[in-house]
Amino acid sequence: MSISAEQNEKIKNLLRNKIENKLKRYGRETSAMPFLARLIQDNEKIAAYSFIHSLATTLGMSIYEEVSVILCEPACSEVFKTYDVGGVISKEQKSVINKIITELRNQERKADIVKEIQEVLNASSQNGTLQKSGNVADLYFIKDGTEHYIEIKTVKPNIDVFEKSKTKLLEWVARRRKNIKVYLAFPYNPCHPEPYTRFTQVGMMDHKNDFLIGDEYWDFIGGKDTFPQILDLFDKVGKEFKFKLAEKFIDIAKNKIDSY
Repeated sequence: MSISAEQNEKIKNLLRNKIENKLKRYGRETSAMPFLARLIQDNEKIAAYSFIHSLATTLGMSIYEEVSVILCEPACSEVFKTYDVGGVISKEQKSVINKIITELRNQERKADIVKEIQEVLNASSQNGTLQKSGNVADLYFIKDGTEHYIEIKTVKPNIDVFEKSKTKLLEWVARRRKNIKVYLAFPYNPCHPEPYTRFTQVGMMDHKNDFLIGDEYWDFIGGKDTFPQILDLFDKVGKEFKFKLAEKFIDIAKNKIDSY
């Protein structure tokens, strides 16, 4: 499946706007990095590092959310980023979810999101209370009548992040009180070309059923071969801004970083 010409342009314009805004508004947060300046011995490289770090922070996970919305729109009846799931959670639902998480952490059970969802739905939802934490999904969409809720995370989380994400997925089920699709997604595989084998993932997630990595995620929301097409769009926009970025690095480097 190919990304449409309209989607291509939307994604490229999104990336262009992000970079243009950063080029216009960027101001170095500090001019004093005495240790790094003495080690690197190259003001332009330090300037490049400073700008790139700032751009990466600005983009954060939001760029993946916004690109995801563009990809989902044609095939979905509804699609939103940073979506408030709403709903309440009962004590019995919380107890069931905590039990599932504890057993997964202690390797007393094997991750099985279908079974886990059913256990949560079987718990009484009476006397539920509001819970502000964990109520926002990074991406929400309805496709073929089914609600999908996705948590998009950094690619090297620790065990606590996996546990919190798994808890959040199951709490979304409790909030909605019906069978929905829930996923933890990583935008790329940091171990490529090797499979993702980070130890903190072992036992907590049901890979491909509630955990998608890199091309699995992008192809899931956009269709087969979406991932390489997305990379190509990023590459094209990167080439458009190559010289503008180089000029920016030189300009930033004029302000000497070592003031000690």
